[in-house]
Amino acid sequence: MSHPAFTLVRQARIPSLNIVVEEYRHLVTNARHLHLVAEDNNNAFLVAFLTVPQDSTGVAHILEHTTLCGSRHYPVRDPFFMMIRRSLNTFMNAFTSSDWTAYPFASQNTKDFNNLLRVYLDAVFFPNLNELDFAQEGHRLEFEKPDDPTTPLVYKGVVFNEMKGAMSSPIQRLLQTVHSHLFPTITYHYNSGGDPHEIPKLTHAQLRAFHASHYHPTNAILMTYGDRPAAEHQQLFEECALQYFQALQLDLKVPDEQRYDSPQQVLTYYPVEPQEAVKNKTHIVLAWLLGRSTDLQAMMNASLLAGVLLNHSASPLRHVLETTSLGTAPSPLCGLDDNTREASFMCGLEGSNLEQADEVETMILQVLEMVAAQGIPPDQVESVLHQIELSQREITGDHFPYGLHLLVNALSPMIHGGDPVAFLDVDPVLVTLRENCQDPSFISNLIRNSLLDNPHRVRVVMTPDPHLAGQQLAAEQAQLAALQANLSAEEKNQIMAQTVALQTRQQQQDDPELLPKVGLADVPDDLKIAEGNEQLITNQLPVTWFTQGTNGMVYQNIVIELPQLEEDLVEILPLFCDCLTEVGCGNKNYLEMAAWQAAVTGGIHARISMRSSISDLQTVKIVFSLFGKALARNQQALANLLQTTLDQARFDELPRLRELIAQLRVDSENSITGRGHHLVMTAASSKINPVGYLNHRWHGLAGLQALKKLDKCLENEEELAQFTTRLERIRTQLQMAPRQWVVVSEAEQQAVIANSLAQLNTTPPVATEPTWFQPAPIYDTVKQAWSTHTQINFCAKVYPTVPVGHDDAPVLMVLADFLRNGYLHRALREQGGAYGGGANYDGSTGSFRLYSYRDPRLMDTLTDFDQALVWLQNTPHEPRSLEEAILGVIARIDRPGSPAGEAISSFFNNLHGRTPTQRREFRRQILQVQIADLTRVAATYLLEQTANIAVLSDTKTLAQLPDKVGLEYHML
Repeated sequence: MSHPAFTLVRQARIPSLNIVVEEYRHLVTNARHLHLVAEDNNNAFLVAFLTVPQDSTGVAHILEHTTLCGSRHYPVRDPFFMMIRRSLNTFMNAFTSSDWTAYPFASQNTKDFNNLLRVYLDAVFFPNLNELDFAQEGHRLEFEKPDDPTTPLVYKGVVFNEMKGAMSSPIQRLLQTVHSHLFPTITYHYNSGGDPHEIPKLTHAQLRAFHASHYHPTNAILMTYGDRPAAEHQQLFEECALQYFQALQLDLKVPDEQRYDSPQQVLTYYPVEPQEAVKNKTHIVLAWLLGRSTDLQAMMNASLLAGVLLNHSASPLRHVLETTSLGTAPSPLCGLDDNTREASFMCGLEGSNLEQADEVETMILQVLEMVAAQGIPPDQVESVLHQIELSQREITGDHFPYGLHLLVNALSPMIHGGDPVAFLDVDPVLVTLRENCQDPSFISNLIRNSLLDNPHRVRVVMTPDPHLAGQQLAAEQAQLAALQANLSAEEKNQIMAQTVALQTRQQQQDDPELLPKVGLADVPDDLKIAEGNEQLITNQLPVTWFTQGTNGMVYQNIVIELPQLEEDLVEILPLFCDCLTEVGCGNKNYLEMAAWQAAVTGGIHARISMRSSISDLQTVKIVFSLFGKALARNQQALANLLQTTLDQARFDELPRLRELIAQLRVDSENSITGRGHHLVMTAASSKINPVGYLNHRWHGLAGLQALKKLDKCLENEEELAQFTTRLERIRTQLQMAPRQWVVVSEAEQQAVIANSLAQLNTTPPVATEPTWFQPAPIYDTVKQAWSTHTQINFCAKVYPTVPVGHDDAPVLMVLADFLRNGYLHRALREQGGAYGGGANYDGSTGSFRLYSYRDPRLMDTLTDFDQALVWLQNTPHEPRSLEEAILGVIARIDRPGSPAGEAISSFFNNLHGRTPTQRREFRRQILQVQIADLTRVAATYLLEQTANIAVLSDTKTLAQLPDKVGLEYHML
């Protein structure tokens, strides 16, 4: 039954996803509602609008931010972040895509869900769009000293700084350049997030006009998922928003792009630090515009095409891109991009040189000609079809709720007039695709029609320029100086008045009771934890079984506690994990192993799990695991593959190892500005205990520094041979250590899986009782500054505290949310202009960490970290603030994951002493925290003499730091 204001358009069951799709239309406004009925109490909502900016001022992105700054029924300055604190949500956010803007959330609590729904609907349809909020979130002018008009003008604004950070990433810059030329005349030509050089051109009036023309129910798609009926949601849709609107004739659409009649070539540049070498740092990408992404059959064909060319190292195009001497690694842009109304296919190289562009293009086209002429072996085609089937069946949800995952999958086609049901239920099209693949010429024709004979092709060459950053900064400063030179006295006073008005607005204390809330009384009594069943199978192999609803998937892990390793092996342990599943095994080379993996699994991987004891930060357990997933019919093949990989991996294909290390270095460098806040927190935690030290050494800035050094060394054949010997030694040590298995599946699969495991070769006998690896204790302080190319900063200040089993650990976790909510969010984001910032407690390093992300400031941020602690001790605090902090912690602890993810997480938690009993007691203690506890633990542990600092910035900014800061300088 639907609400009377809606009519049911159609209903369809999708057996492979265990959902029913219901599509409705609002009778008055023509708003569309897509509801996915599922037996899942993690209900999800999303409202989205087609947004088609015609410039790069970031209007859609800034509107997304400003929409959430107060509305008709909730006239508070910051309802979004205030609701995060008054909610048990499992997800809350907002997204700006290239052609749509969406506002999603999820919650397991009905009251909470309805609260959030009311706030979101009011926000998007009736926002205040206050001019001061636009200044805060978008852009504004201020004087360097706010009350001194003789000091230089500067640009400020959250989105302005966010996009400065985003465009510091070479890959983000490359993708934007490709899009701007692949789509020369329509909305994708522009940077929907905003180009920092264009953002200051946007006016508040233009922002309001964009909302009026785009955020109307006639242009809205309302989407819901879960176990609540559609009519309940529709009642609130009507009550909170839709009843106030009539249908409009909106001329919003994305037209077909005009086609080139010949391939285009583009040369562009990206900034690097002045001291950086520029050789082997050019990106070369070819991109083709394909058909409409709303055509499911065409998109499945394109997915197949991308898969057979690029799926794994044995795929013909990826193989050439990985092995050519013309570059270091395949471009991260390689593959199908169906996120625009017309899809595109991209491939190319990074780590090349400008003068090699013609050779790279010729090489790619020759591979395509060869494949078109020779075709693809049927087993490789079947492997790609298998991957498509597997991705359709898997229930995800560890990082993004599964319901929202399905809604987003349906959103893009639906917003452009496609069939959302078809895009959710791909099985019928997959059947057709299998039938088409019986034609030997099918793949060849796809390559010719989509690529070789398609003139709408763009070659983008993006090469480094060590002078570009300085030129761009000088241009910005010259622009600001020219603006300042032409300011009248009245205009200067207006800028200063706006600064004061914004500061006043940021300091105002809104009445939180204007917003709905849940309280501690709404917190569930118990914590849901997946429980495993341990048993030995016939060959005395220990196995832990988890029975979960996995929709026909099987997950298997081989787990080994790390034996004692020599120091030279510890140093490269993460690289061993990265290489293990990418090399040959036994009599198979790495290409044959890649093909085997793709044919029977959704991928296998190796990793290290490391945590400190719950009672002693210097005692650490480190565990190696090799894991994979497969359809149930391939469970035996998965087990055989995992065991073969562990026992027979060989590291004698030296060119392959050389390629892998080079690719890992490039990937790590590309990710710096995306995870800069994690990197500085890891650096600042690196001398608190062995976990912090090894994390920094393996996965942090020190690890990247070491990886770059190793990559250079491996150019020497003798060094490469020594490196392979070290990898072999690690494999041998692990092979001889006792192992156990972890299996996650549906109950009916367990007997079959047990029989398969029983048929495996038994674990090799251990000659002596193994000695487990235990790193040396470490306790020191860190004061570090790291330099890289970035237009923005990342800061961290970290204090050593207590292990997770200590009674003060729950208090510290609540304190982190309390400081973020009460002080850091306002100081760092609203006033400081950082895209993000806050605090957290990390139980494995026993550290309390204050951090900022994409931050225009550095020294002032470090001062704000200190002032947060002063504020804590000197300000009277309301019980409401404590309750909000506790709710935030509980919401994170209770957040559900995927069925497999919850089981595997439970196993490793238990292995590291975080038993269900311990975790439930920790949660119970969180609910008992008092404000006096917060001030006590801060005074006890957050001491200046024990503080650790790490920052990441560019060379010029770091050179301006005062000597008194005392930071030790490191260059990446």
